[in-house]
Amino acid sequence: MSDAAHPKPGHDHPDAHAGAHGSMGSYMIGFGLSVILTAIPFWLVMASVFANPQATAIIIMAFAVVQIVVHMIYFLHMNTRSEGGWSMMALIFTLVLVVITLSGSMWVMYHLNHNMMPMSQHDMSQMP
Repeated sequence: MSDAAHPKPGHDHPDAHAGAHGSMGSYMIGFGLSVILTAIPFWLVMASVFANPQATAIIIMAFAVVQIVVHMIYFLHMNTRSEGGWSMMALIFTLVLVVITLSGSMWVMYHLNHNMMPMSQHDMSQMP
């Protein structure tokens, strides 16, 4: 009997993973985008383009989000069709957990900073 009549376990569909890995061109596009998406925020900070630090931080975070998407598409080869959509569901679940964790941490740190501000010199002089 030939091997075609009895496929190896785990290899039921020989073309199931075809195209799962990127070509050299797609890796170079991903690398180029990653370099650009790193250089622009670096320049924004080093050249002090924006006077407002909050605006700079928001723009840098936006570039970070775009860079994460570039890495997922060009290097991790994630899309809605791979593994029946389960990799995308795992990604969405992970992103929800990261957003909850980061926003909760920022909220706690802000309130700790606000509520634990040092007392003024006048308040310190009246302490026992």
